[in-house]
Amino acid sequence: MIASPGATMGVDFEQRVDYARLRQERLARAQAALEQSELGALLLFDMNNVRYVTSTHIGEWARDKMARFVLLPRGDNPILWDFGSAARHHRLYAPWLPTSSWRAGVSSLRGAMAPSSGISAGLARTIAAELRARGLADAPIGIDVVDWPTVAALQAEGLKVTDGQQVMLAARRIKTQDEIALLKHAAGMVDAAYDALYRALRPGVRENELVALVNQVLYTLGSDEVEAVNAVSGERCSPHPHVFADRLLRPGDQAFFDIIHAFNGYRTCYYRTFVVGSATPAQVDAYKQCREWIDAAIAAVRPGVTTDEIARLWPRAEEFGFADEAECFGLQFGHGVGLALWEPPIISRLVSLEHPEPLEAGMVIALETYCPARDGYSAARIEEEVLVTETGCEVLTRFPAEELLVAGTRYYRGVDLLVTSSDGPAGGGAAAETASVGIRS
Repeated sequence: MIASPGATMGVDFEQRVDYARLRQERLARAQAALEQSELGALLLFDMNNVRYVTSTHIGEWARDKMARFVLLPRGDNPILWDFGSAARHHRLYAPWLPTSSWRAGVSSLRGAMAPSSGISAGLARTIAAELRARGLADAPIGIDVVDWPTVAALQAEGLKVTDGQQVMLAARRIKTQDEIALLKHAAGMVDAAYDALYRALRPGVRENELVALVNQVLYTLGSDEVEAVNAVSGERCSPHPHVFADRLLRPGDQAFFDIIHAFNGYRTCYYRTFVVGSATPAQVDAYKQCREWIDAAIAAVRPGVTTDEIARLWPRAEEFGFADEAECFGLQFGHGVGLALWEPPIISRLVSLEHPEPLEAGMVIALETYCPARDGYSAARIEEEVLVTETGCEVLTRFPAEELLVAGTRYYRGVDLLVTSSDGPAGGGAAAETASVGIRS
């Protein structure tokens, strides 16, 4: 049991995140999933899988380079071939695996080093030798993501290459107590970012400035990486462009944001919607409908419920202005959250109605809904992260979203400042009394 959610410091007076336990339990789950498969080993290039199995991280600059790779043989410790001097660093500072697990190695860097360089062939020879030494060379080897020359080189060594990503996703599907604590802390950091964002929203600020503000808040709080901040306002709200711009916010604009970042690798996906200065009935109605759709989904979450049951609670594409489910994919949506932004289960009318999956206790799922307003350009977007519990779910995202919030309400009407006195004009005497100040919303 984690007695305190504190995750940024280790202390002697409370039980907090146990990183040693986190490392042990993640590796054990990956090894168990491998044992339950037909594979002899896993060869992993996906940074999320590398971190899950080895508990190492060398910066987000490495995420899309496929420069690091891990071999997890059946019945043995993983071996990580890391980027240059990182391997020596692990030998000094990562004692949870034997020093033989930390090796320097080079991949093709997503094909940047062509097949003619011999890099892919050398990698394949190394992997084949490790498998032969363990009597695993005749069993299939599962790979998550890789470039084609590496696949061809492994096959040239006589290895049977197949999909390994599903094995790893199965291992990562249910979160440990320490993973849940880290996911909660990551969400709490976004709570703080939204508070700063709400206070900064005003006419004249640009979407990109708000993105910069969120980055500053999160990195100050200890984020590993701010992967993306969607900042979408005014006429850009409908249809959803999924990217921020340099648009200038104006009075009456509806604006929604998605904050995606990682703390110790564990991610958030967390939308909120506001209006600037004042709200129209169309904007309020869109938000109310968006909230009703997400509340219905949250109320349905519990172990044993299948993803199609939740997807059916959301409108068909044609009901909110789209031609088909592919065109509106990701707008009425659910997805697992962990070391990756999108993990199983995926919830969408596009796939869930015909391929349902059951929810299980220990899953962490982001549920998101979208509703365009009848004015033709505004829209509401809400997302909540939920932990599936034994009896239902716990909402992890806490910035207020029950009703549409109006930001930048700093204006006073003249009628609110009128003097109610028979003694003369405003300011004309000790007997003057003023009405209470009202703020336009």
